Amino acid sequence: MTAVDERHEPLPAVPAVHGDHDVHTGTTNAKLAMWLFLSSDCLFFGAFISTFLLYRDRAGQAGPHPSDVFDIPFTSVTSFILLMSSLTMVLALAAIQRGDLRRFRIWILATALFGVTFIGGQIFEFTTFSREGLNLSTNLFGSSFFVLTGLHGAHVTVGIIWLVSLWGLSMQEKMTQGDAERVEVAGLYWHFVDVVWIVIFTVVYLVPN
Repeated sequence: MTAVDERHEPLPAVPAVHGDHDVHTGTTNAKLAMWLFLSSDCLFFGAFISTFLLYRDRAGQAGPHPSDVFDIPFTSVTSFILLMSSLTMVLALAAIQRGDLRRFRIWILATALFGVTFIGGQIFEFTTFSREGLNLSTNLFGSSFFVLTGLHGAHVTVGIIWLVSLWGLSMQEKMTQGDAERVEVAGLYWHFVDVVWIVIFTVVYLVPN
């Protein structure tokens, strides 16, 4: 009898896992950190908005009251300017992603200037309210209003500094197409402060007192 040779087919090779190729979720550490920060900031602003709604109409408060000081048309214009900055931020990101640094500089600077215009309008508004007798210590409405809108203004100011620093790096030719993610992370922050202002403007200025 002749022995029957047993032939075994080789097992298919298992592809090796290299680096992050098979576990990459599409979100880098920088973007994940920004999303976590923005999530916590949502809770932060939510607490202050709730506080404002709780205290703005408390009976027995000394004036002035919201209806006495708010200039809705003026605030609407500055709000529109801030919202337009989201568009220029998108254009800035698109420009650096395709390597067009000249247009990136234009759009990132325009975004920062829109933010400066909004902050200028907020300072003018605060000054006007103070002249009319509303300040941080006037009543509960004044305290909650100035803290809420002031904190948002501080966030916008941080964003402006961030955008101007990116513009400055670009002018020094230290920004390239490969740095698009840095602009994207800054854009996430900027869009967040815009969205938060939509909520604040609606709740503080437009909801009937």
